This record gives sequence, structure tokens and C-alpha cells, in this order.
Amino acid sequence: MKASLKACDVVIFGGGGDLAMRKLLPALYHLDMDGLLAPTTRIIGASRREVSTAEYQTKIRAALDEFVPSSVGDEKTWPRFKERLSYVSVDAQEASDFSRLNDHQVGGDNRDVVFYLATSPDLFGSICSSLAAHGLNAERMRVVLEKPLGRDLASSRAINDEVMKNFNEQQAFRIDHYLGKETVQNLLAIRFGNTLFEPLWDSAHIDNVQITVSETVGVEGRWGYYDNAGAMRDMVQNHLIQLLCLVAMEPPGRMDADSVRDEKIKVLKALRPIAGANAYTKTVRGQYAKGMIKGKEVKGYFDEEGSNPDSRTETFVALRADIDNWRWAGVPFYLRTGKRLGQRYSEIVIQYKAVPHSIFSDESNRQLQRNQLIIRLQPEEKISLTVMNKVPGVSEGMLLQPVDLNLSLTEAFNDKRSPEAYERLLLDVMRNDATLFMRYDEVEAAWKWVDGIMSAWNQTSERPKEYASGSWGPAASMALPIKDGRNWHDY
Repeated sequence: MKASLKACDVVIFGGGGDLAMRKLLPALYHLDMDGLLAPTTRIIGASRREVSTAEYQTKIRAALDEFVPSSVGDEKTWPRFKERLSYVSVDAQEASDFSRLNDHQVGGDNRDVVFYLATSPDLFGSICSSLAAHGLNAERMRVVLEKPLGRDLASSRAINDEVMKNFNEQQAFRIDHYLGKETVQNLLAIRFGNTLFEPLWDSAHIDNVQITVSETVGVEGRWGYYDNAGAMRDMVQNHLIQLLCLVAMEPPGRMDADSVRDEKIKVLKALRPIAGANAYTKTVRGQYAKGMIKGKEVKGYFDEEGSNPDSRTETFVALRADIDNWRWAGVPFYLRTGKRLGQRYSEIVIQYKAVPHSIFSDESNRQLQRNQLIIRLQPEEKISLTVMNKVPGVSEGMLLQPVDLNLSLTEAFNDKRSPEAYERLLLDVMRNDATLFMRYDEVEAAWKWVDGIMSAWNQTSERPKEYASGSWGPAASMALPIKDGRNWHDY
């Protein structure tokens, strides 16, 4: 990341909230520590509470001590970062309050401005309208929209229409933090920067693709919020579908925002609809029950504070997606995500087809495995390729065993700190680079596909299937690839 960045104002609505304290301000601190913020770049917190700038700075200092261990005792970056910080009290639903941003000279001297809306999406429209009413929607000003963008296609369109009344598409940055992860970007580098993989990246060579985002945590005191979202809206509609697009898209003509997003939208439009009876053969949904995780008993979904036993909201989804185009015809994409599963990790598995004919002994054939490319996103970021190798020795015949060729980003670049996703994405917004952000037609196409599935679910009285916390989801999810003659990677 180069430091060629002009000064700008970063205004965070919801500047005292959890997202700002845990992710956004630590990311900005790291950018400052790495010399990637212009000397006169300002960071302005905005929320309803009446607090002084000094109090806001104190709160941020405490958050950095908790979430950025390297900041403790850092007397070089903190004094500089502190000088960037200020606070303005703005009620997002009171248009007159936005004059305080003018009084604060936001965007003065023709500075670029980034308005980060770390608020409920219900406020996006009113915030953008009030910004425009106070002249804060010039071309050099941009808005960052946090997920979820609505609950379905209709509500997503309503939010977007409100934003677009005051900001154009080039000014709107719809963020999915998964796209800022190093290994996600490395997926593009692996495919399009090497002659080794792209010729083998199609239905002639790949048997199936698996994308898993597994969490060990439950709803963690956020039952009311989560029950209005569920795993399909919270994870599949954005994170998993975006990963699918990056795996499946055609090579773009160039590495710029519209070229990349043009190819992603083609994938979304080629997704085979899952609706009606197909929803029961192609998808599985579940709710976690009590169980054991790391030797500790944990609550079930209906044991959480504020729960409603009549809820049919899913905490787990597994599904088979099919892409109807030449490259991927016949290749299933298995997607899986859930809470309170046995292990926390996110990965993409490219499962290659078997060799057409084995020349080895029966014993070697029993060890023969298909090649796999595994892209691990968390908790560690690494890429591994499983290949067959001869066992060293002089025994009769040739014995084979699988060996992993590993690329650990930490080990390969041991002098480089791997930046958090929000660091990359915030820097891209400041640079006005939308490559890693979602265009609205992407959001709309994803919602259209997801709405078909959820509509089918809503037309039945069937409840999500129960699964024990610490397991890998309902038994039916294990059977999803099995009935196709396949298995999940971890089985």
C-alpha cells in the first residue's frame, strides 16, 4: 500500500459505537502508524451523545489499548493520531444538527470527505438527505454503507433509492469486510497472476467448490437483532455469495472497479434459482441447541436472553448452488455457515477431479487423493495445495501419500504485518477505489436469489432442524453433498 494519499476528512456516524471502537478506529490508527494517512487528514466522530472532543479521545485511547496491543506505550503514533480526532454531536434524525458539520468545516478547502455510516440502515436515507441539504454531497464526498442493506430485495431497493437521491453510484461504497482480507485478494492473484491455475479453473478439471464460514460463538446477547436477520441474511447474502463470485467469475479485462464488478454480476445472473420444492433438496437450515464447545457447556438458541420459542430463524445454512454457464456447468458449489459450530474458521476449498487412470499399485491407490486447493481466510490466513507424493524409501513398488504445499502469509512475509480488512477498505475509500466494494446491481441480484430461497422456506410450517452446539450442523447438512457422491472437506 503506497502512501500517495491526499488529505481528507473521515466522518464516522455512530462514531461512539461498537463497530467504530472495535474495527474502524483501530484500522485508522494502523494506517496512521504505517504512514498511510496524509498529515492533515482528520477523523471526526458523530453521534447523538453530547460529549467533548477530549472525552471522545479518552474513549478511543481505551479502545485502542484493548483492541490494538501494539498501541500500548506507543508514544510516536498516538500523539499524532490524537490530534486528528474530534467529535460533533449530530442526531441522525434531526436535519438541523447537520449544520454542525459545516461549523466544523467538514470538506473545507476542497478536501475529500468520507462519510462512514456505521449506523442502522434505516438511517441511511435520512443521513444522506440531511448531508445533501447542507451541501455535503459534492463529487469529492463519498458515503460508506455498512451491511445489511435491507432484509430483502424490496427493502434493499428502498434504502438504495433514498441514498441515490442525494449521492450517485460512484460516491456509494457498499462494504463487505470479507473482501478486504488478504487471502480473498490473493484469490485473484492466484487465478489471474499464475499460468498454473487458470487453465485448470473450470468444469473439466474441478469437481466441486466448498465455501465454509464457521463460528463457535452464539448470538452473544444480540438475540433480538439476530432473530430479525438469521444466517441467510447475515452471512450468505453478502459474505458467502461474494466469495462465490470471486471464485467463479471470468478474468476481467483489467483490474479496475467496473471491470471486476461486471464479471461478478455475470456470475450472480447465472446462479440457478432455488425455489419451491428445490429449496428442500438444495438447502438445509438449522438452529443450535445446547452442547459442548472446547469442554464447556453452552446455551441453545432458545436459552439466550430475550428469545422467543416460536422463532423459526435459522442460525445455520447449508446449500448447493449451481452456475449455469459454460465454465461451471455441472460443478456444485456447496456453501455452509453457522453459529455454535465445532471450530471457528473460514475457507474456500477447490476440489479437483480424480486422475482419469491410475498406474499405481492397489496399496498406493488406496492412498490416492484428489488435488485440493484450500484458501483459509481465518483464523490464520494461508493457502495450501494438496498433491500426491512418493513416500521416501526403497520398498517394493511405489507408495504414495498426500502432501500439503503450504503458503503461510505470516511466514512468507515475516517482516510484514498482515493488515486487517478494514484497513485496506478504508484506505481504498479514501483513494476513491471501489474495486473491493459492491455495486448496487450486485446487491440486488444477490437479494433476488436469496429471496427465492427464503420465500420457499416461508411457505412451509417446517422448522429449522436442531443441531447440538459444537457439532457441524444438522445431520441433513452432512447428507447434502453425500447424495451427490461427495463429502464436506472436513469429513
